Amino acid sequence: MKSENFLEAMLKALRDPLNYPHHVSRVRMLETHISWIFLAGRYAYKVKKPVNFGFLDFSELSKRRWFCQEELRLNRRLAPALYLDVVAIGGSAEAPVFGAEPAIEYAVKMRRFAAGKTLDAMLGHGRLTPAMIDDLARSIADFHQGLPAADGDFGRAEQILAPALENFRQLSALSADDACRELGELQVLCQAEFERCQSILDLRHQQGMIRECHGDLHLGNIVLLRSKPTPFDGIEFNPELRWIDVINDIAFLVMDLQHQGRGDLAYRFLNAYLQHSGDYPGIQVLRFYLAYRAMVRAKVCALSAAQGQAAAMTESQRYVALTRQLLTNRRPVLMITHGLPGCGKTTLSQIVLERFGAIRLRSDVERKRLFGLQAAQNSRAHGIDMYTRQATERTYRHLLSQSRLILQSGFPVIVDAAFLQPEERRMFRDLAQELALPFIILSIQLDDEVAARRLVQRQISNQDASEADVEVFRFLQAHSEPLAAEEAERTLQIINNGDLQRLLEDEQLWFRLECLSRQS
Repeated sequence: MKSENFLEAMLKALRDPLNYPHHVSRVRMLETHISWIFLAGRYAYKVKKPVNFGFLDFSELSKRRWFCQEELRLNRRLAPALYLDVVAIGGSAEAPVFGAEPAIEYAVKMRRFAAGKTLDAMLGHGRLTPAMIDDLARSIADFHQGLPAADGDFGRAEQILAPALENFRQLSALSADDACRELGELQVLCQAEFERCQSILDLRHQQGMIRECHGDLHLGNIVLLRSKPTPFDGIEFNPELRWIDVINDIAFLVMDLQHQGRGDLAYRFLNAYLQHSGDYPGIQVLRFYLAYRAMVRAKVCALSAAQGQAAAMTESQRYVALTRQLLTNRRPVLMITHGLPGCGKTTLSQIVLERFGAIRLRSDVERKRLFGLQAAQNSRAHGIDMYTRQATERTYRHLLSQSRLILQSGFPVIVDAAFLQPEERRMFRDLAQELALPFIILSIQLDDEVAARRLVQRQISNQDASEADVEVFRFLQAHSEPLAAEEAERTLQIINNGDLQRLLEDEQLWFRLECLSRQS
């Protein structure tokens, strides 16, 4: 380990603009619990602290060099424009020389970006848009799908529990006695959630869902580069923390958005990711991973507080409170839409999923997935007839089975489908009755001519998974059956005149939906 005098001298020298090999007018040093980052001109140099926290070990120079190289390799997968090189720092602590050997230290050289471009900063300034969230979800889903599955023991259930329990142990060591009692209660809840989904965790390992992920995917580790949200600063220091379930990876961002009070964006991201990846069975383990991620942040904040950042302990306590909420807040409800093509089912269900924290299943997307097509692909162009009676029955059975998994995991579900036949609605009503859950029909009405114009516009733009045209609309209109009288008490009628803002501000509508969601 380096002496305090050596570190102080080196840090002082690295804050001097004259010690850099390129023009620097001013150096700004940032500090995390494991690194120092020197912002110098067009570049940033990240130097790892000589620390050993158990879950990471940077105590030796050779280890810091190795982990710098790993950081470069791993982060170039998602942010190649940011990560430039690993640079040796030679000379002496008082007069460091970049690129000189023998090295006294190593740094990851990065292209510098404006601090205001990270998504946490953009959220704070009201500049994080839904379109950015959607773009990020798609890129992360593509990234995950392109990764090879783990071929070893990473991600087995017993290895998943160990770091979760370690969070509680380390946080307890940094907390007061009354906080330790609460942490003990939360640990019991966390372990119970783990036991509930233990067999599913092992199944996901067998199914190849453990991959070399980012590992630290929160808002502060995503930057907007050329209008594209770009994750950076993934975990290099511990392979067990990055060879993880893909749901574990996205859970960090979902949790972070919830912590920031933006549950709407959290569920927008989650749903966009699931729709793109199709990994709806992953919802069964999401709650455990959300709680785990909240405790990771609680621990990191407590470590920062122990290093002199006093305000960080208040943040740690907020994360602990969120952990309790994540482990105890279960209010599943089954909602289905009802209406002809073009009436606005997808628009309404998007509003509902963000407001209720629900998981949406889109029949148009899932139907295509069953036939091996992406949402944007046209079935006719591939010579596939997806709209036979058998195909429709298969689609609804698939939606039903996915709904069951999600509901049993404690999350609300909204199924975005036409549900024009009584037997289709009956299947889902029976599921809700079996699980003793509220069942709601969101019946959307729209003028026929307006719907027809929307369908024409949608076909021209070719930006939606639905392939329904005016001919399909007329056929379904002729063969649909109205809601039965006994369905009325579970139905919320919605007139969609195209005014999205009106729907968002219709407090009476949301109050009625809230009331229905509490009736089993």
